[in-house]
Amino acid sequence: MIQSVKSVPAFDNKLQYAAIEAEVSAAVLSILSSGRYIGGPIIDDFEQAFAEYHDVSHCIACNSGTDALYLALRALDISAGDEVITTPFTFIATSEVISAVGAKPVFVDIDANTYNLNLQQVAAAITPNTKAIIPVHLFGQPVDMTALMEIADAHKIAVIEDCAQSTGATWNDRKVGSIGHIGAFSFYPTKNLGGCGDGGAITTNDPEIAQRMRVIKNHGQTNQYYYNEVGVNSRLDSIQAVILKIKLKYLDDWNAKRKDIASRYSQFLSKVPGIVIPQELASGSGVWNQYTIRILDSKREILRKTLQDMGVNTMIYYPMPLHLQPVYKDLGYKEGQLPVCEQLSKEVTSLPMFPELSSEQQDQVIYSIKEATQHSYRHD
Repeated sequence: MIQSVKSVPAFDNKLQYAAIEAEVSAAVLSILSSGRYIGGPIIDDFEQAFAEYHDVSHCIACNSGTDALYLALRALDISAGDEVITTPFTFIATSEVISAVGAKPVFVDIDANTYNLNLQQVAAAITPNTKAIIPVHLFGQPVDMTALMEIADAHKIAVIEDCAQSTGATWNDRKVGSIGHIGAFSFYPTKNLGGCGDGGAITTNDPEIAQRMRVIKNHGQTNQYYYNEVGVNSRLDSIQAVILKIKLKYLDDWNAKRKDIASRYSQFLSKVPGIVIPQELASGSGVWNQYTIRILDSKREILRKTLQDMGVNTMIYYPMPLHLQPVYKDLGYKEGQLPVCEQLSKEVTSLPMFPELSSEQQDQVIYSIKEATQHSYRHD
């Protein structure tokens, strides 16, 4: 087997920083010299820019994507006795916040082609206790928001879009995060719009919900040192805000490069035996936070080891679905109950994906996969 002399990382943000280093450094130094590190016009400017980008009325910056979801649930008064429907095939933050407000996560299975919520199962899972649905636009691919909003509107249920991996994605030419009642975003460094630390934001067109989230995220204060409810401390600091505002200018270009990389992956991997490539819905335009393939016939670990030997690094998102995690054993889910996500958790592998991935690096990934499958995943 031919061994590569170079390593292809699954993700690399150093090149992105290098391209905008001068601009970022000048902005950060201006914040440091100002002495204004929390709140103020820098936060206001970023919130306005992010709201305009999504064509919504309100953006509330906060300290993480997890808090964005938590603040959304709090603003909707979701609590003990309520149910929230979501996917078991995502990072635990999505369900963690449901538990954090005292509500019950209700998991439904996913679609094998898009990895997103199976909307027929969403409709079947609605009960009188259902207060919200949290769809996750997983790996940057939008959920069918037309169908989902029809379900939600018919039952008068709130929709909180988990856009942690999908900033810039669209459904029917509308940005995700602007279609449901609330959108929740993460600026973790690996996201399409990633900061240099933790960060998050919430979008909405409802002024009352927006104001409630602003109060809750700032210790429940209505006026300084006056509190109407128990809140939290969830602020985006000024340094992160100024970096994110700079990066927002480049986001569409970076997402376009991700789409080109994904298109090339699909072109060359669509007919490789034992590999299933990800699918996009016709009305959606994804932003490819991850390019995640399925490796069939229980050969994932063999293939990953072979690729690693050839210098290609991959990741698994997610190796165990949430309904089978020990933390949720009290919910009573059993193995085999949500078979699609359980099967995919044994098959999925995410290939190197970042805007600066070179054509030579991508060639190495594609060649290595073809070479590995041709040799029946053997490795020395």
